[in-house]
Amino acid sequence: MVRFISLIGIVGLFGDTTYSGGAAINGMFLASLGASAAAISITGGASEFLNYLTRGLSGFIADRIKNHWSIVFTGYIFNLLAVPAIALTGHWQAAALLILIQGLGRGARKPVIQSMLSFTTGVYGRGWVYGLHTALDYTGRALGPLVIAIILLFTDKFRTGYGLLLIPALLAFVFLTLARVNYPFPSRLELKPSATKKGFTKAYWYYYAAGIFFAAGLTNFELISFHLSESGIARQTVPFFLVLSTASGGIVSLFLGRLYDKRGHSVVLVAVFLSAMFSPFIFLFPANFAIAGILLWGVGQVTQDMLLSSVVASELPRDHRSLAFGLYYTGYGFGWLLGSIATGLLYEQSRFSLVAFAAGMQVLSLPFFVLGHRVRG
Repeated sequence: MVRFISLIGIVGLFGDTTYSGGAAINGMFLASLGASAAAISITGGASEFLNYLTRGLSGFIADRIKNHWSIVFTGYIFNLLAVPAIALTGHWQAAALLILIQGLGRGARKPVIQSMLSFTTGVYGRGWVYGLHTALDYTGRALGPLVIAIILLFTDKFRTGYGLLLIPALLAFVFLTLARVNYPFPSRLELKPSATKKGFTKAYWYYYAAGIFFAAGLTNFELISFHLSESGIARQTVPFFLVLSTASGGIVSLFLGRLYDKRGHSVVLVAVFLSAMFSPFIFLFPANFAIAGILLWGVGQVTQDMLLSSVVASELPRDHRSLAFGLYYTGYGFGWLLGSIATGLLYEQSRFSLVAFAAGMQVLSLPFFVLGHRVRG
């Protein structure tokens, strides 16, 4: 069972190396092709929106056809091959389209993987399983920008960076195939029931609302990278900010996973509050404060990827676990899209208003997390 968790985690490691390597330079590459700050932010937000929107449909289909692996493979094909293909584009609209396509792929495979991992949480604990998976994901998310940063230091060519990301993409498919061959029926790994609810609970819907507000305030890295480069930070250095946030996030995810299994709900509240503090350090204070901001932004990413998965996993319906994950993140995606549009437009009008919006949205999620916990009893 641990081998299954590890194989899926290694797939995530190489998959996120590919995805986040591209994400580290997407904003700057789009800008080099003539895209505006609003277009960059909206592209990043729309990609994440499609990522989350697709999760609801993907989860529904997975529960109906009971064939997890076909959906996972399809998702990874769109997710991973679209990134190196950006190297072939000559117009920002074409590059933006590929960024949207990779978002669709991420959405298709994500809830199904979370569902497959949930079959192991009854034995190992939700926090530990999703914490380990997130740690491996974040290792990849740190490696991707690091590789891109090194490439830019030596060549200063975005296209070379995108092209070389084909290597981790292919490695992800190798380990995905190994997982499929060795574990064709992940549901058989469940030794202790992990989805015990009869249907969608009130707590689930409170957590659903909390996720929408939280997502609206979590600015995408495309806009952050654009802002950092516009603030005088050398574009070769910008990917290191993503390396820093994801490397620290991977370490924090293991700690928070164990802490969540012991302390529960309070860990989520503290993480959300810390995440809400990231925006002034990045968008209002001088550039040398950006490191503190990006570390807090990394806490928000961990909250999104690991803690919210653990929270949703506590309210899974017996017969709709993939749908529960997918539907939750569809709502999350609506919040992300609205937030990305708002912050993209506010960036060009008022940085103070952008910060007030981003921090305010995440703080507004806190009462819904509290209500969800209370109605669980």
